[in-house]
Amino acid sequence: MNFNAIFLKSFRVLLLPFAILYGIIIKIRNFLYDKKYLHSADFNFPIICIGNLSVGGTGKSPMVEYLIRLMKEEFEIATLSRGYKRKTKGYVLANDTTTALEIGDEPMQFHLKFPEISVAVGEERLVAVPHLLQDNPHLQTIILDDAFQHREVKAGLNIILTDYNNLYPNDFFLPTGDLRDEKTSAKRADIIIVTKCPEELTEQQKQTLLRQLKPTSKQQVFYTTIMYALPYHITNPENRRMITGNDEILLVCGIANPKPIKELLLQQAATYYQKSYEDHHIFSIDDLNEIKEKYNNITTPDKFILTTEKDAVRLIKFSEELKELPMYVLPIKHEFLFDEGPIFNEAVLSFVRTFRKNMAS
Repeated sequence: MNFNAIFLKSFRVLLLPFAILYGIIIKIRNFLYDKKYLHSADFNFPIICIGNLSVGGTGKSPMVEYLIRLMKEEFEIATLSRGYKRKTKGYVLANDTTTALEIGDEPMQFHLKFPEISVAVGEERLVAVPHLLQDNPHLQTIILDDAFQHREVKAGLNIILTDYNNLYPNDFFLPTGDLRDEKTSAKRADIIIVTKCPEELTEQQKQTLLRQLKPTSKQQVFYTTIMYALPYHITNPENRRMITGNDEILLVCGIANPKPIKELLLQQAATYYQKSYEDHHIFSIDDLNEIKEKYNNITTPDKFILTTEKDAVRLIKFSEELKELPMYVLPIKHEFLFDEGPIFNEAVLSFVRTFRKNMAS
């Protein structure tokens, strides 16, 4: 552990009184919902919620994309997100002229990759859901992105994600830890997914994780690992290239947890350099010029720039400048371990089918 990491950890421990206060507030809020003093709206409609108990990258966006791919051929679906760090307010439905500044980077990513589905944002989901149903009366299911801790809307299927390297049972409230909800809230979930597991996760390790998570008899637990596809050029997706052992790569990254990507580059590239930004950073032309300068300082001919899909939707506004720049985007997806993907798929599809069947009867 380097000095910065030690300093940050020590500093967060000093913030323990604030974490305890935050935890008390969260517990009171959940108590009020549990005892019905605060009410969750229950729409007669199949709603799937993807969330977590902590801040940071547990893989929510790739899981939303997994669900989209799973369901879009059978159902008319939509995603509804808060639209973090967007420059607009209220409910917004994406269209052909929408930008990341209007709906946020993750919803924009969904919109660009899946233009056939409805992508909406709205910080008040209780207001946004009826708007979305009115705008698309043919909808058959809605995916709520990052909404588990927001209890104004009651989802029919709750899926929470937890990072293999930072399980919620071992965490603590912000700002000392990363929890933004209490651990017991996990009991409200129907499905728990441990993400970012090593590919070679053993049955024994799986049982150890289960003992830590302590799921109820009604909960299903799954395990996924991160899989990366061939990087594609940011302005020309048909142009793909491999990462080779000769490559020196400039990693341009503004996401919560870049550690898995850095581990990939340590394994596959000759070396890498990093240009780091805060999560959801809005790139400026000055940022782009700094990226170009750092790239040009790499002397080897075997070099290119690598960024994430989330960062790419905030960089694509510089498409003219990027056409001649070898900037590639690294696609990411979840892969279920222990051959349990079909079981998860069936759980999700059965929920929507059964709900819609009951609606029709």
